[in-house]
Amino acid sequence: MKRVSIYASFAAALLFTACSSEAENTTETTAVTAEAPAAAAEGETYQIAQDQSNVKWHGTKVGGEHMGEIKVQNGELTVAGDQLTGGTIVIDMNSITNTDLEDAEYNGKLVGHLKSDDFFGVEKFPTATFEITSASPIADAAAGQPNYNVEGNLTIKEKTEKVSFPATVSVDNGTVNAKADVKVDRSKFDVRYGSETLLGELGDKAISDEFTITFDVTATK
Repeated sequence: MKRVSIYASFAAALLFTACSSEAENTTETTAVTAEAPAAAAEGETYQIAQDQSNVKWHGTKVGGEHMGEIKVQNGELTVAGDQLTGGTIVIDMNSITNTDLEDAEYNGKLVGHLKSDDFFGVEKFPTATFEITSASPIADAAAGQPNYNVEGNLTIKEKTEKVSFPATVSVDNGTVNAKADVKVDRSKFDVRYGSETLLGELGDKAISDEFTITFDVTATK
């Protein structure tokens, strides 16, 4: 039972993704006080291919870490010429999984706790959304390194925060691929169970408020 408790207490850190990029993330998060809809991006709409897209999460706590995946439900990216100009990604919160616990019982209990009202309350909040509000090319970006600065609104549990981060985007033959690691402060989305802010960084069950979401999204005409 002690082992189950440790995993359950860690569950609050779990949302989205494990870092897959070596690039340093410079994500910034700012509260959104007005929720006026973003202006429609100019360009052609590409539909996100669910079977070619994924979202991963990676969270840490005192003495441990967990990671897993969440499915992309739907979305689109907007491209003008060969440049990303906007887009929206909808994530299916009911599809949260854990990929590091091999024991089926512990894995199931952890995932069930994540879906509960203690954490993400997926029955009431079945989706999370990221909306791109700005995408600016990075001049002279090295091959394979982030070539865009992206800004947008991330909504979890009906809480919306502005985030900004570097992304790697390619447009080729009617296909867009966008990859990014986004560091998020979960406490700003009212996900505070086991928070290091409440328990203190030295608490034996303290969970880092910051976790990482990794987007790897493919969209086609």
